Amino acid sequence: MTEAELRIQLAACYRLVSHFGMDDLIYNHISARVPGSEHHFLINPYGLLFSEVTASCLVKIDLEGRKVEPSDHEVNRAGFVIHSAIHAARPDALCVLHTHSDAGTAISALPGGLAPVSQFAMRYQGHTGFHAYEGVALDLDERERLVRDLGPHHTLVLRNHGVLTVGRTIPEAFILMYYFEKAARVQLLAQSGLGAGESLVLPPPEASALAARQFNEFAGDILPPGTREWPAFVRMLDRTQPDYRL
Repeated sequence: MTEAELRIQLAACYRLVSHFGMDDLIYNHISARVPGSEHHFLINPYGLLFSEVTASCLVKIDLEGRKVEPSDHEVNRAGFVIHSAIHAARPDALCVLHTHSDAGTAISALPGGLAPVSQFAMRYQGHTGFHAYEGVALDLDERERLVRDLGPHHTLVLRNHGVLTVGRTIPEAFILMYYFEKAARVQLLAQSGLGAGESLVLPPPEASALAARQFNEFAGDILPPGTREWPAFVRMLDRTQPDYRL
């Protein structure tokens, strides 16, 4: 994939996060590694809503959050602490997506996190790390602990903060976040409907474990998650907000 193609795909991802209500004003980031040997990344300009992001306005930075090409836009260097940690430690992390969505943040405060309440939640069972809240992520020392807590997983719950997903592709990072959010909403709805003394109906552990394997081993499908859905997302954006390509 060329940088131009990556820019269009990343801009589409920003628009999709906004479309599905997972954004937080001008905050949060989705970062993507630029093709080539340099540790360069694309990230959103600080001050734009996700619904305003376009391919050309994305800023190219290094692992310290410094611009490596001229740009009229600035970046939130402090906000890149989390992303730089994951990109540096995980060669497979082409895309790192972080949100503060209502449902995801609510789940981050529950002791057990995301429970196997729905089929949507199964892919995260045994594949999610947890990182304790340490304040706003400004301390570079926190990067080591973020990497430790993510481990080999594709999803990291940031306690009292939000959720992060790691993708080998931009579509994979997005679909992991999309279904985490959906699973979180289902769980919160189910919990809100419990009567006194009632508890959630959960599948047998062996069924949850089987479903987790099926999702994460792709059940024989060689395509990363999100690959099949992505063309439909692109068609939707091209109909409704084609300026993301500019």
